[in-house]
Amino acid sequence: MASVRQVQVTFDCAEPERVARFWCEVLGYVVPPAPEGFASWEDFHRSQPPEQRGSSFACLDPTGVGPRLYFQRVPEGKVVKNRVHLDVRVGTGLVGEERVAALEAECARLVALGATRVRLLRADGENESCLVMQDVEGNEFCLD
Repeated sequence: MASVRQVQVTFDCAEPERVARFWCEVLGYVVPPAPEGFASWEDFHRSQPPEQRGSSFACLDPTGVGPRLYFQRVPEGKVVKNRVHLDVRVGTGLVGEERVAALEAECARLVALGATRVRLLRADGENESCLVMQDVEGNEFCLD
């Protein structure tokens, strides 16, 4: 049996391009080239029927290491906590107040991009500190 070599993380959202561009900024990802035959994503979207325009968007890790992120428009809004979330690893190798300072600095950057700070979870002897946040549409993620 072959093992899986790649994964894509899919987000349900109201505004796929807005959420994708937020995550590009968070992770240093890029928007893939427009589909063949189109000079830009705007040209591609204009070619679609009105009900499909802007219904999806994606972003990629430019190094090819991280998973592709795919954003699809859904009619319902977010109503409960995510069952799966991303951990953005900004404090790897840091402990104590040095780790908290790195988390807080990244939090400030992301809040300026439209994220919301939820709460800081301090180290508890088993886990290091992490900072719970929400993206521009309320999807939870952690700065870890």
